[in-house]
Amino acid sequence: MAKRKTTTDNIPETTPAKKTSPRKKNVESVEASAAPTSPETSVEAPVVVAETVFVDTSKSVWNHTRFSDFDIHLFRSGKHYRLYEKLGSHVVEVVGVVGTYFAVWAPSARSVSVIGNFNGWNRQSHQLSVRWDSSGIWEGFIPHVGRGEVYKYYIHGANGLHFEKGDPYALRWETPPQTASVVWDTWYEWKDDYWIRNRGKFNALNKPFSVYEVHLASWRRDPSNPSRFLSYEEIADALVPYVKEMGFTHVEFMPVMEYPYSPSWGYQITGYFAPSSRFGTPQGFMELVERLHQENIGVYLDWVPSHFPGDAHGLYEFDGSHLYEHPDMRKGYHPDWKSYIFNYSRNEVRSFLISNAMFWLDRFHIDGLRVDAVASMLYLDYSRNHGEWEPNIFGGRENLEVISLLKELNEAVYKEYPEIQTIAEESTAFPGVSRPAFMGGLGFGMKWMMGWMNDTLRYFERDPYYRRWHQEEITFSTVYAFSENFMLPLSHDEVVYGKKSLVSKMPGDEWQRFANLRLLFSYMFTHPGTKLLFMGGEFGQTSEWKFEGSLDWHLLDFAPHQGMKECMKALNNVYRNELALHEQSFVPEGFEWIDTSDRENSIIVFARKGTRIKEQVVVVLNMTPTPRLNYRVGVPLEGVWKEIFNSDAKEFFGSGLLNPEPLTTEAEKWHGRPDSLRLSIPPLGAVVLKYQG
Repeated sequence: MAKRKTTTDNIPETTPAKKTSPRKKNVESVEASAAPTSPETSVEAPVVVAETVFVDTSKSVWNHTRFSDFDIHLFRSGKHYRLYEKLGSHVVEVVGVVGTYFAVWAPSARSVSVIGNFNGWNRQSHQLSVRWDSSGIWEGFIPHVGRGEVYKYYIHGANGLHFEKGDPYALRWETPPQTASVVWDTWYEWKDDYWIRNRGKFNALNKPFSVYEVHLASWRRDPSNPSRFLSYEEIADALVPYVKEMGFTHVEFMPVMEYPYSPSWGYQITGYFAPSSRFGTPQGFMELVERLHQENIGVYLDWVPSHFPGDAHGLYEFDGSHLYEHPDMRKGYHPDWKSYIFNYSRNEVRSFLISNAMFWLDRFHIDGLRVDAVASMLYLDYSRNHGEWEPNIFGGRENLEVISLLKELNEAVYKEYPEIQTIAEESTAFPGVSRPAFMGGLGFGMKWMMGWMNDTLRYFERDPYYRRWHQEEITFSTVYAFSENFMLPLSHDEVVYGKKSLVSKMPGDEWQRFANLRLLFSYMFTHPGTKLLFMGGEFGQTSEWKFEGSLDWHLLDFAPHQGMKECMKALNNVYRNELALHEQSFVPEGFEWIDTSDRENSIIVFARKGTRIKEQVVVVLNMTPTPRLNYRVGVPLEGVWKEIFNSDAKEFFGSGLLNPEPLTTEAEKWHGRPDSLRLSIPPLGAVVLKYQG
């Protein structure tokens, strides 16, 4: 059995020890058996209110609350990292009666009640009691309300208005456009023990990271009914074997948390603790993760702590006050996305966010988080004009509360799950993003290399004739490549809003466009850093990404696209198997320029190195459609070199200009090295040579 925390554990410390889960049982009976009871007081009888029995917590605080004094202390100090075990709705047994315990943070509310199908949405029948400890938490137990019940909180707000709000900690929501929360659980009998035990080996920074970015709603639809989303289980049936066949090491899902508006692609979240019900149940998503793990494929999630939408049922003005968002709209409103920014200085909000990160790592066995829009969080003047922002206490533009939060987040998750990785989408030169917090960094494991992406795409969009005058665009990235632990992204953002698909960005006729894309991918997979590729790029999707439909899988019936797919499989295979390409991705010892001076022919040559001297490959890139025969290249070591990859192979839809025989060096100085060899370089092609000895 995999280890996990039971859903009813009290928190004795900020990072409690893991417990082994029992065999799967009826959820209600499991929850009931684990329900906390008080050793200090006797059980009091429930009272009757509005013809429905529920616990009067004002009379029997310790019998039925799920909070201890220490929980409240941690919550109010911003150090409670397991709030999902306390807040929200939880099926328990009280005085022999199975029901649901509800707890919600609404400190400015005048009253809070639970409404749902079980009480005809009656706003008076099931009112919660506010705790006596000034925590702002309202709570109560409602008998005979169990798994699957639909509910909302009816809140009389501080501003005198009334709101119907979803539960910020709900484990499941209705399928959009419906907006109610659903009483649910995260009980699952995991069968990914091997992966969890060995995850540290797969996720280490000296291992290959080839990440396939997936949008669940549009990767594949039901072929017989394109408007129908596949379920999590159906997605697993198709996605798991495909990712394994293609050789990707990890999958990154664009946000799976419940979101109301499909065109937001999941980046406008209302249900932070629930996988989207568009595709099924939380347990269905767990099965998808489990099946990927069973094939030794890691799972990353896009996580959005930067902003949330203003939907009436969501977090905005939750209790009639600016509870989750910052009250100063210079810090609390995002002008680009018309959404609201979390109040990072409020301790309870910090607990909410860190608890949410922990939740996905804990309950769903997620292997890491890609944190969205970090740059927008770090800078107070992000997308704001002069006078629209307020400097920090030192007069600077950095958001000090965000810096503090991100450091605390990374320290907390790495302490509990040292084998995972957090990855920052950060597009500026903010220092130390992927350096440990104790060294002054933000503590992320990796950072997206946005400069590489921009320079590379700009270069490859140029007509090859003009590339000779822009050699620095393709070589500049190595000036700063080792200042952070960089991931090279070609993400969804590069194939939308009129930017065209990757293959459509490439110049030339059809053959040249596909050759250019194979060359781009070859450069990407041999460049220092880990890799991320958005779905569809691997087979040369010709149209821009459409979130409302499926990828154009029919294109694989055509040779250029099938060839592109085979090329990507081969690149993943070389990247995974060659230590020189991943063992030293983040240190200068793993990379060496051999030649960047041949601007006239737009050829660049470099070496990648493993920790052992014989683990070396030489990469030769020809950025023009002119083949180069008997081209001399200086190499780091004397001896025999063998071609292990050539992007011009015929099975890749190339012309077939290969170097089929091993190449032996000659004692002729070239490129500043005593030994060199001659080879054929295909048009718009990449050649990878491995040292044989």
